[in-house]
This record gives sequence, structure tokens and C-alpha cells, in this order.
Amino acid sequence: MESLNETTWDVILSGTGLSQSLLALALSRSGKKVLHLDKNNYYGGAEAALTLDEAETWAGTVKDSDPNASAFRQATIHQYQQNDPIQSKLGFSRAYSLSLSPQLIYTRSNLLPALVSSKVYRQLEFLAVGNWWIYNVADSDHEKEVFKADITVSSGHLRKIPGCREDVFADKTIDLRSSRSLMKFLKLAADAEAHAAVLEEWASRPFSEYLSTQYNIPEKLQAPLFALTTSPDPPSKTTTAYALPRIHRHLTSIGMFGPGFGAVVPKWGGLAEIAQVACRAGAVGGGVYVLGKGIKDMDKPRSQLHNAQTSDTRATIALQLDDGETVEAPQVVCSPHDLASDNEQQACSTEVTYRSISIISSPLSQLFSVPVEGAPPPAGSVVVFPSSTLTMERERTPANHSPVYLMVHSSDTGECPAGQCVIYAQTTPSSSMRVDSSSLLKIAVTEFLNSVHEDPRPQVLWCMHYTQDMLQSPVTPTNSKPEILKISEVTSSFVLEDDLLRNVRTAWECVVGEEKGDGFMTFADREDVGQGEEDEGIHGAL
Repeated sequence: MESLNETTWDVILSGTGLSQSLLALALSRSGKKVLHLDKNNYYGGAEAALTLDEAETWAGTVKDSDPNASAFRQATIHQYQQNDPIQSKLGFSRAYSLSLSPQLIYTRSNLLPALVSSKVYRQLEFLAVGNWWIYNVADSDHEKEVFKADITVSSGHLRKIPGCREDVFADKTIDLRSSRSLMKFLKLAADAEAHAAVLEEWASRPFSEYLSTQYNIPEKLQAPLFALTTSPDPPSKTTTAYALPRIHRHLTSIGMFGPGFGAVVPKWGGLAEIAQVACRAGAVGGGVYVLGKGIKDMDKPRSQLHNAQTSDTRATIALQLDDGETVEAPQVVCSPHDLASDNEQQACSTEVTYRSISIISSPLSQLFSVPVEGAPPPAGSVVVFPSSTLTMERERTPANHSPVYLMVHSSDTGECPAGQCVIYAQTTPSSSMRVDSSSLLKIAVTEFLNSVHEDPRPQVLWCMHYTQDMLQSPVTPTNSKPEILKISEVTSSFVLEDDLLRNVRTAWECVVGEEKGDGFMTFADREDVGQGEEDEGIHGAL
């Protein structure tokens, strides 16, 4: 094979995060010569999945890295000693595949049809996310169960969030009047055509005010509805325009691919698995992949590229790589973190998310019960701590904190050995100076484990805390170099948003230009694919 600097590339992609990898998939049938680089020695970028040893190395690298060049900072790892020798111990390093940016995918996500039409779904397996739970602070001494913990004292319990009309009326803690109010709202939320009239008046107003004014839903019963929005903000800052379509998405996703669930997670490492499969398709299409080699300098002199077939001449940009090698292409696509210019990064909006990954000594089987008859066994479960339900260490009253979301994955995901589970926790910066967000995640995990009654008591075997700064920007050429296309990173939200694929399509259209036609991620079977494989769509991957 020719060396990198001897090849005339049509486009260079920097980073193998999900955005760039899906773009590589979209370009895999375009006939263009694609060079796909990543400064890391692993696929997935900010969505990577790591073994224990890789996580240890990664945490050390993040501590010493340039904050402008990395989406992560402040990574720390704690491994806990177990007092009970009978309890599960950590398995070997490669028994774990821990996702740095876990997100659930609703069954109505625009990504799933694209994975089917591009034929890569055959290499993926999706697992159901089943029950959703909410943490409630006990209202009376009768409800309280107090556990002495290292960090705080538990005074709450978990309650399952109703997933349908039957669940609402079966919940004996909801009086008949409130049940009818909830059902009236849920009927409207499921009807997308009714939203326009609501949003005309309420779009920018708090969702809590809308629920109270229009439906007389008490504050305590609003909490499960807010949980379904997965809003990073407290109710006072969550608008009706944000909440209503997200509750609609949740309700209408349930049952789309089977009873009892409305969201899925990819097996073997979450979004990292999709990124790897997309890159594999890019390689089959002729793309060249080089890991451990990033872009050092984008300021090399420009040159001209002549196309003998079309007699066109295009300006190219020359990039110097980490090892001193120079490569050229008419277009370069990269994330904002690949751009050295502070001005380019300042033009992006920043999403700050505090995250933790905890390996638990128990499978927490009760969380993964089949929600309804005929539903697949869930491999994921969601636990939500609403705003102001957790008490910080050495405090007597709950803090004014942002919501905390836990995604609990069973060993069926392939992310940990049997007999254990993984808890992914996340929250956003809180307005209160009393709240240390990293400590808040630790308290949430402790409170959650205290709320799950198992013998022996579940314990944390290993935990990593870190902060994620994701830069968001429209897909546009950079200010100083129009040949360089800036593509947004995947948002750090709890749910994979449809904007991801829209941004990828915009970047694809910029790269292919007038040749684009209608072929975005819509491919025929390759000749080397067996004709006996049935195209069952995403159903075949569940």
C-alpha cells in the first residue's frame, strides 16, 4: 500500500467518535478515498468502551491532557476492599467493557432505521431497557427505612414509574381524581397533533406550571413526568417546549418493537459498538484507518489538486500528523476538540456533565424483572433522582441539586461478568454552591443501593468519576479554513438525540456535494453478503 503522504485523499476524518464513524459509514459507498485518523489507540472517541486496564490508563492520560484537546477531565478511580470474602470480587480486566458516554436509544430514534438501511444492523445486537424507577423521599416515619451509610442516611425508596394507562390505575397510592388528571395529560402527550396549540401559549413557560394550571396535577405526581423528559435541569428551568415532545417520544416508543419497552442499548459497550461497526463498513468500502496518529498542525501551506477525468482543480489543505508525516485532501472533517484555535472552540456551546461508572457486587436482579407478559428480559433499567431529593454530607436538608440519572446495566450487556452489574450515573452542574456534583453522584449510588433490599448487601467494587465537556456547534466550515468542516460531538444527554444523525447528514452533503442524490446511508446488499440472510430490520438485532 502507498504511504499516507503518497496518496491523494478526497477527505480526511479526524476522530472515531460516533459522529465521525457514522459519516465514514455514509461515505463508504461514495467511491471517495477516505483517510480516517484517531489520536487514540482505540475506536469510539468520547463514546469509547474500555476494559479495566484501559480505564486506568485513560484516567491517567485525562489528568495530564490539554483540556482544550480532550472532552474529559478530572478522572479519578477508586477500588474498594471487600470485608466479606464470599462477596464477588472484580473479574479480569477484559471481562469489562465500560462505556464512557452511555446513552439509551429510543425505538423511535432516527438512527435505528439508518442502521437497517445501511445494512450494518446485522453486526449489532440491541437489548431492551425495561423498568424506569424514581427515588422518593419518605413523607412520614411510617415510610422511612433508615440505613447507616458512610456518606449519608437513607430515608427514601424507589417506586416504579407507570408506563401505561393500566399502570396508572393500578397504583394504589394515586387517588382516583389524580389518576384521571394524569390520564388526561398522557392522552394529550401521545397526540403530536395537539402539541402545536399547547406550545403556542406555553412553549417558553415552565412545564410544572403547565401541569398545575391545566391539569391540577400535584407536585409529587409531576416528578415521574419530569423523569420521562430526562431533562438535565430542575423543574423550574424545564420548559414545556422541552418536556412535551420528549414525553411524547417516550410514550410512543413503548411497544414499537415489542411489548414492555421503548428503548434499547447496544450490546458489548453501547455506542462504541455502533462506532466500530460503522468504521468496519468504512474500511470495507476502501477507507484507510490509522489509530494512534492525530493531527498536529493544520497550518501547512495549501496546494492544488487536479482531477484529470473532470479537468477540475481544487485547493487542498496539508496536515502535519503527530509523527511528522504530511497528508493532503480537499476536505477535512473534525470535532471542535481537534481544532487548535481557541476562537473556533469559543464559537461552540459547551455541555458540562459529571459522570461516574460503578461496578456492583450484585446482579440486582429485581431491577430487571420482565415488565409485562411477552416482553423480552430487560438488560437495562433507569433510576431517576429528582431535584432536591438528596442530602449532601454533613447537611440536614436536601440540597438544591440538578436531577441525577442512573442507567443500570446487567451482565447480559457484556459489560461485566455474571453476578455483577454496572451503574452509570450522571448529572449537570447545580446552581447551589453547597453541591459538589461528584460527591452527589456518590451519594445517589449509595442511596440507590440502600433502597435495594438484597442479602448480602450490594457493594461498590470499583468506581471512576470524571467530568465531560462536549462542544456543540452547527456543521460549518471553520472561520479561518473553509476546507475544514467542524462537526458537533454527540451530546452528553441521557438519551441519544436525533440531531446526531441530522448533523452527520449535513456533513455528508458537504463532502459529496452535487453527487449526493438520495443515497444517504441507503445501501444495497454487497455481492459478498449471503443471500440467505433475511432482512428483518432492527427486529433481527433485538
